[in-house]
Amino acid sequence: MKQLLFVGILFSILLVACAPNTGDQDAEPFVIGAIPDQDPELLQRRFGLLADYLSEELGVPVEYIPVTDYAASVTAFRVGDLDMVWFGGLTGVQARLQVDDAQAILQRDIDEQFHSVFIANTDSGIAPIDDISGLSQLEGHSFTFGSESSTSGRLMPQYYLGEAGVELSEFKGEAGFSGSHNTTIELVEAGSFEAGVLNEQVWLSSVESGDVDLDRVQVIWRTPAYYDYHWVIRPDVVERYGEEFVDRVTQTFTQLAINNPDHKEILDLFSAEKFIVTENGNYIQIESVGREIGLIK
Repeated sequence: MKQLLFVGILFSILLVACAPNTGDQDAEPFVIGAIPDQDPELLQRRFGLLADYLSEELGVPVEYIPVTDYAASVTAFRVGDLDMVWFGGLTGVQARLQVDDAQAILQRDIDEQFHSVFIANTDSGIAPIDDISGLSQLEGHSFTFGSESSTSGRLMPQYYLGEAGVELSEFKGEAGFSGSHNTTIELVEAGSFEAGVLNEQVWLSSVESGDVDLDRVQVIWRTPAYYDYHWVIRPDVVERYGEEFVDRVTQTFTQLAINNPDHKEILDLFSAEKFIVTENGNYIQIESVGREIGLIK
């Protein structure tokens, strides 16, 4: 009888040990957000799917909350409405400067060698250029950036324009701010602006999907590489979820594998093959340029 009781207890222990780790689904939600740099429907699919994956892996409820603009993402992170945010290089630096001990923890494989592309309407007379000095031909033409706080759609392009000696006052009319990379393509393709600049990955994805009329708009220059998009996490998450939580979050991203069909869907939505670890120090150049052109005080 005692032997049967022992076997029953052992069996129960094994069942518990082998059961999936669902964690505390009654815990306070871990809330993620992102800069609204692309079409809202795409962002909802991307981060909704990611939230489901994170919730399952971390064992706590994970929610994605969209924001209205880049500045709102920084504010929401600062006040604690968002626990972790997918920032661009500039907004990530801005957010960390407002939250002591906030950490940049993850980026895509492509984000340590990121590029912007300058594009032009084919009727504008603006030709492709071989080096940065050729940006001077944009003087006297209408031009649009993306969001005012975009790293790839404003910060680094403005820096390279300055290196070429091009002042924003030398554009035809005032420089525009489209609000998103997709919109920049649409405006230049339509001729509303003769030229513009955007995130290279959005350009490549739009070309691949057939959403760009290459008879109407072309790339004229690709910038040198810089660090860009990354996840930034608030330090107080450890008070709610434990000291190992940041490491667990990092692991859930780095274990995403392109050869796993479920993982591939998430990675494809991020235009990435994998996520890799990053750190605050990788964005020193971004902070320096931001201060130089007055976007970081």
